[in-house]
Amino acid sequence: MSKRPSYPDALSVLREVFGYPAFRGSQAAIVEHVASGGDALVLMPTGGGKSLCYQIPALLRPGCAVVVSPLIALMKDQVDALIQLGVEAAFLNSTLDADAARDVERRILSGELDLVYVAPERLLTPRFQSLLERATISLFAIDEAHCVSQWGHDFRPEYIGLSALHERFPDIPRIALTATADHATRAEIISQLGLEGAREFLSSFDRPNIRYTIIEKNNARKQLLELIRREHSGDAGIVYCLSRKRVDETAAWLREQGIMALPYHAGMDASSRAAHQAKFLRDEGIVMVATIAFGMGIDKPDVRFVAHLDLPKSLEGYYQETGRAGRDGLASSAWLAYGLNDLLLLKEMIESSGAPDAQKQVERQKLDAMLGLAETTRCRRQVLLGYFGETLEKPCGNCDNCLTPPETWDGTEAARKALSAVYRTGQRFGAGQVIDVLLGKETDKVKQNFHQKLSTFGIGKELSETQWRAVFRQLIAGGYLQTVPDGHGALMLSEVARPLLKGETTLTLRKIRERAAGKIRTGSSGAPEFANAEEEATWQRLRLCRKRLADEQNVPAYIIFADSTLRAMLEHRPATLAEMARISGVGHEKLGRYGLAFLDALHALD
Repeated sequence: MSKRPSYPDALSVLREVFGYPAFRGSQAAIVEHVASGGDALVLMPTGGGKSLCYQIPALLRPGCAVVVSPLIALMKDQVDALIQLGVEAAFLNSTLDADAARDVERRILSGELDLVYVAPERLLTPRFQSLLERATISLFAIDEAHCVSQWGHDFRPEYIGLSALHERFPDIPRIALTATADHATRAEIISQLGLEGAREFLSSFDRPNIRYTIIEKNNARKQLLELIRREHSGDAGIVYCLSRKRVDETAAWLREQGIMALPYHAGMDASSRAAHQAKFLRDEGIVMVATIAFGMGIDKPDVRFVAHLDLPKSLEGYYQETGRAGRDGLASSAWLAYGLNDLLLLKEMIESSGAPDAQKQVERQKLDAMLGLAETTRCRRQVLLGYFGETLEKPCGNCDNCLTPPETWDGTEAARKALSAVYRTGQRFGAGQVIDVLLGKETDKVKQNFHQKLSTFGIGKELSETQWRAVFRQLIAGGYLQTVPDGHGALMLSEVARPLLKGETTLTLRKIRERAAGKIRTGSSGAPEFANAEEEATWQRLRLCRKRLADEQNVPAYIIFADSTLRAMLEHRPATLAEMARISGVGHEKLGRYGLAFLDALHALD
């Protein structure tokens, strides 16, 4: 059976099926290259339109495109979104019963499907490999390709086997896509997947609509609540925590404060995780509190904030997690609260792990880069993009350091006192004990170790405990102090500390900042600034119309239309179907399905 319908070129598919007037960035070049049979490695930020880079070639080439996706739970929503556009798509995974799976296989063989989504485990089974050999396959798309990196933050062992695609199907083009990969990870993707001959497309990593803010942790839950109430009341958001216990406690506490929050982590049973994920995707204003087990492949475009209550382990992880905010291009925020204990815990986790020394060294370097972003006084976006090899010529003007430049102070003397106290206590105690010594606190532990008799006892009373913790955090981040291997957080001096202790160098430290810088916007739920009450009423009618249609079909509201499309309707006020067709995001299929309903919502009071 031939593919239906036939399109003359890529731009026609973009406009008629997806409803977008023009390609963005390198999309056109990628689509042309893959549609003509070329292999590609695509690095594009979340929200940059990666999926179009394989979906459009799939509609231009004969046969069915096979999309490898690591998360079964998200395949249905991706397929639902394509079906709304009139694209013949399906998924094949363990959620289907035998009859449903056989029907998908039949549709692949008969040529009825444009795209099929499969997990890598399913793809590599002899049964599916045999199916592929009998079917007409247009291309292979490997999504979240960074999962192939063995030392990456999202390594999936089954991705290693995907190199077999090139060996068994050398004439079928492959496109590997990721939003997160430094130079080393890109090299590993190419090597592991056999993409040495592929053309690389590296888009800008910049997400200018995201405001980056990093603050000192001081009762992180209350700081988070302040952020939500001040800037994101009623918004969808994701809150990342390092441990499952912290996830459960934070979600419960937020609910007590009147926030619609749900937990998500690998310790929950599968049905609860699936139910919470579905509610987050389909309802509005849900805050998901999660470990990093949640999020990869999330298509929800109206996540207005991503918050971290613990320091991420790497810039790759941080970038990908924060990238789940603002996929629709509207103003969003990435907020992180971290403190000294976060840093010590992560360093201890690295040193006490059973990983090979080479892997530990990679993990140390990644953590050091993350610390560099957290402690910088420069534009955060410049530092973040610089890590991925991209230069931002001017400060961004949309991060906390740009909006409220951090204050610094000469911390040389304080640093020498801190280093001396670490040395005098024997380099076998954690920061808390050393700070007690500096402050002259005669605690049981201080007296037990006779630390009250040291020359450094009480020499740091000019600073508060909070200020000393900031000093120690910056000394560790700067490499002056390091954790003792298997020392349970104990600190020791590094060689870098020697010239500072001897008075040969000075040290400038950053003053602590406990609050976020400024507001992102007013309003909530991605709503625009309204000119009058009538305009606000129209906006609410559009959202209610979208929710009604989504509920009728049991799909997330954003699959009907994204917030950005509703905003375009509100701004341009189309009066006819022809005018509605010119709104970005309104393709031919959706125009026919929903055009009249949204015209009615727009002009209900006219």
